[in-house]
Amino acid sequence: MLNEHAAQGSAAAGQARGGGAITRDEVAHLARLSRLALREDELDHLATQLDDIISAVARVQEVAAEDIPPTSHALPLTNVFRTDDVRPSLTPDQALSGAPAAEEQRFKVPRILDEEA
Repeated sequence: MLNEHAAQGSAAAGQARGGGAITRDEVAHLARLSRLALREDELDHLATQLDDIISAVARVQEVAAEDIPPTSHALPLTNVFRTDDVRPSLTPDQALSGAPAAEEQRFKVPRILDEEA
């Protein structure tokens, strides 16, 4: 879904510009909108990178066929978790026996954040 919106947005931007490469002025404008301070050399570098990204998205958009369902992975995934079998384990008292401090069957740790009233 995000890629679809990105591709549509980049295609619309490309059409608005006449289909040319992203200019450093456009990168500077995006940087201002994003409140990013970019050096002159970064503007040129990012213009090239953004143009490459938009070109890659456009190529994927050309290949994507409507009869192919979208997937999150190239290969089907199976559940890799083990079954939840009950096994013998420590009692709460045993688990807390080596703790420096315990309270209400829990490890007691120093407060690091103040609670707001």
